[in-house]
Amino acid sequence: MSHAETLPKWGIVSTIKAPVPAILAFAAHHLDLGAHRIFVYLDDDNRAGFDILKSHPKIRPMLTDDAYWRALGMKRRAKHQSRQFENARHAYGRAGDLDWLAHIDVDEFLIPAQPVAAQLAALPEACFCARVRPIEALAPTAADQPLHAKACALDRTTRNRQTERLYPDYGAHLNGGFLSHVAGKLFYRTGVADLKVNIHNILVGEAQNPGQQELTGTDLLHLHAKTWEAFIAAFHYRLDKGSYRAELKPNRPVDRGGLTLHEMFKAIHDADGESGLRRFYDAVCTAAPAHLAALEAEGLLRRPLLDLEAAVKRHFPQA
Repeated sequence: MSHAETLPKWGIVSTIKAPVPAILAFAAHHLDLGAHRIFVYLDDDNRAGFDILKSHPKIRPMLTDDAYWRALGMKRRAKHQSRQFENARHAYGRAGDLDWLAHIDVDEFLIPAQPVAAQLAALPEACFCARVRPIEALAPTAADQPLHAKACALDRTTRNRQTERLYPDYGAHLNGGFLSHVAGKLFYRTGVADLKVNIHNILVGEAQNPGQQELTGTDLLHLHAKTWEAFIAAFHYRLDKGSYRAELKPNRPVDRGGLTLHEMFKAIHDADGESGLRRFYDAVCTAAPAHLAALEAEGLLRRPLLDLEAAVKRHFPQA
């Protein structure tokens, strides 16, 4: 048996509502990395995307229409987070040819320093899940600028100090300077009885994340706000229902002046409208030279390599 045959097989599950090119880019990138199976749950009636994905032997697309939800014995969940849970659970039951599965989003891209399968093979048997930490992409300020991203420190005290140095106007309310999660996502073993998937954690019986290890050789690149136009287009949805929604916790306790992202963004928008949001975006989300230099000084600047166009041409030449 060859070494390649002894390495674990891994796959991805994702609930996606996005244009076809974005879906193909997500799938192609992870096929390039060696994903053995990709489960795509289309959160809208995207038949064009379904037909292209269905033609690839390693992709299992699913239209989550009324018939799908009836087959699961339930009504379509109102919250997209709840639909993600149900779809991830459904995929887990179909992942018999995999050793590991990861639940990530269409704007998240694994960036491994070594092959993913080799990293998973090195984990101890008692490890049921491996955490991949996020880095957040910065919007380019010039057409020919290479991709840059910011990381954040694992230690909370260090992270808070660095964030306030980097963003004196906003840092008290930003966790690591990120607009999205700093928790990352998990690879988790398949075939485990009583395993339940949440967005950032798993439960096996009553145990949360048993045997968790850090998958330090892989980053999770999050393209949360690729352009100002994309940021502002998604802003109100995220404020109401997404990653800036009101129920999420503040970075620091309220009695120490902490605001949730929802409260911070609402205050900026109420005071200065879109021009205030634009100032925030330029300071926090862009690859402006001064921002890059400040991140470099803190040891938090990353330069991930991502060529989605070439990956799509390799895996979906007909698209």
